[in-house]
Amino acid sequence: MRRRGTGMVPAVVVAVVALAAVASTANASPAEGIQPLSKIAIHKATVNLHGSAYVRATPALLGDQDEDTVWVTVKFGSDKPSTDDWIAVFSPADFVSGSCPNPQRYPDEPLLCTAPIKYQYANYSANYVDWGKGSIRFQLINQRADFSFALFTGGLENPTLVAVSKRAAFKNPKAPVFPRLAQGKTHDEMTVTWTSGYDIGEAYPFVEWGMVSSGVGSGNPARSPAGTLTFNRGSMCGEPARTVGWREPGFIHTAFMRELWPNKEYFYKIGHELLDGTVVWGKSYTFKAPPTPGQNSLQRIIVFGDMGKAERDGSNEFANYQPGSLNTTDRLVEDLDNYDMVFHIGDMPYANGYLSQWDQFTAQVAPISAKKPYMIASGNHERDWPDTGGFFDVKDSGGECGVPAETMYYYPAENRANFWYKVDYGLFRFCIADSEHDWREGTPQYRFIEECLSTVDRKHQPWLVFAAHRVLGYSSNSWYADQGSFEEPEGRESLQRLWQRYRVDLAYFGHVHNYERTCPLYQSQCVGGGGGGGERRSHSHYSGTVNGTIFVVAGGGGSHLSDYTTAIPKWSVFRDKDYGFTKLTAFNHSSLLFEYKKSSDGKVYDSFTIHRDYRDVLRCVHDSCFPTTLAT
Repeated sequence: MRRRGTGMVPAVVVAVVALAAVASTANASPAEGIQPLSKIAIHKATVNLHGSAYVRATPALLGDQDEDTVWVTVKFGSDKPSTDDWIAVFSPADFVSGSCPNPQRYPDEPLLCTAPIKYQYANYSANYVDWGKGSIRFQLINQRADFSFALFTGGLENPTLVAVSKRAAFKNPKAPVFPRLAQGKTHDEMTVTWTSGYDIGEAYPFVEWGMVSSGVGSGNPARSPAGTLTFNRGSMCGEPARTVGWREPGFIHTAFMRELWPNKEYFYKIGHELLDGTVVWGKSYTFKAPPTPGQNSLQRIIVFGDMGKAERDGSNEFANYQPGSLNTTDRLVEDLDNYDMVFHIGDMPYANGYLSQWDQFTAQVAPISAKKPYMIASGNHERDWPDTGGFFDVKDSGGECGVPAETMYYYPAENRANFWYKVDYGLFRFCIADSEHDWREGTPQYRFIEECLSTVDRKHQPWLVFAAHRVLGYSSNSWYADQGSFEEPEGRESLQRLWQRYRVDLAYFGHVHNYERTCPLYQSQCVGGGGGGGERRSHSHYSGTVNGTIFVVAGGGGSHLSDYTTAIPKWSVFRDKDYGFTKLTAFNHSSLLFEYKKSSDGKVYDSFTIHRDYRDVLRCVHDSCFPTTLAT
């Protein structure tokens, strides 16, 4: 591509592939918002570099103390400042070179092929319009490539590139970053997954780990090798993931730490041994090994969905896309010592085909995931794309079709493409379903759900929890009410007999961006408790026989909030249109505490307790017992 002098941008006017809005809104689920990067109409962009505009970024060397997150000051100016001017961050820095992969959307025009990773309006800096110059601070994370900063005029709809900065780069762009713990397939196994720029041919990935004793590692630490995965543009199913949203994901490594002692504290450090024998280390962390199934000890679990990601520098926020995300993250970081595991039940970064946002998300939750098992479920914004084998034929994933989620996070599924699995954690069993694949009777997932629910030993693991992303149970969300179902189509019809037969205590869902809990329910009727209709007096404590399942929508993790129906169904005990998360605390085999906390202040706004004995689980209620005989 032709250039003028030493500039980074072509001399000719350049048009860029559209950062098209993700999927057709008409076919999207009602919960879908608009990815902020998709609002930029860069297919209309032109280039008009001139000496009266400039962009300068400092420092140019990032992470010189091995930091993985830094702040960069960007100073800029123009002789014709406008309220529509904006600053974009591109990575890799040379965002105008090369050629777009086929098929091109605009074959007759010279193209740029990449979206920025974030942006901010120039008038975010005070007095820019009056003085023609400004300064903005951007937070950058180590994303395996260098960065440049560009000044555009003409707003997001008709942008013209007028200035580009020199490159900035981390000291080691390939460094291992942002570890994600997850419990393995057995209770004595912890996995750690991380991202780096090192392919297996360049360096050997591993984790060094050992038991903590008196605050230091005891004995010689062990080293466990890591497997390495990645994916390419051809793995994506549609645009923008295959086009302007594509960004190299780097290499994703997963190592296994096995034969852990229950409840013991362990240290670990990820690393890469280079071919010359030197080691590039990540940061050191600690975690607590899971309890054995049935172990009678204090166990605390966080559950929420639909958190999304946000930017601490204020960028990408003009769509009001996920305004509660940082609050939820911050509350969980502050309370890190008071829970043991996290379940994020779908809709994680809402990248919607803009792959750079997955790195941003792993960085945001790293203070949690590096120290606590961070278990995930598949949501519509991770998986859904037409004609790819999913249950919903919509475009909510922006062409990702599950690939980034299934690669960048570990979860103990038998087949990573089928996002269903079980977790035994002390007194709990969690059965995690995949609402983006068919769950109805006769399907492989239905068989998994029944096996998961039926094989738990309730005298040792009394607390049985089901979770999925979409609402397969009950929600008084407005669009479900408009459909007259209060659920996803065919959501609970096949599953409610399983929940009842195997006496599921709680069924969790996200997708709807608010909080709601029901009375114990079966076949739309409250059983074993008082009335609903918003009255909570008789629903703060449950004891005795398991008459039905309590359904919880915990989709207020951070994304734009959802409305309820005006009329409150009789089974709806508590509703809150706000950002928050839930916490389960098992004190022992007989006592469980449920809490709903707001992300704004971390205080409890709804709670209930369950107290019962094993015989209460065994007692028969409607549709819960197999036939008996009169024989003696």
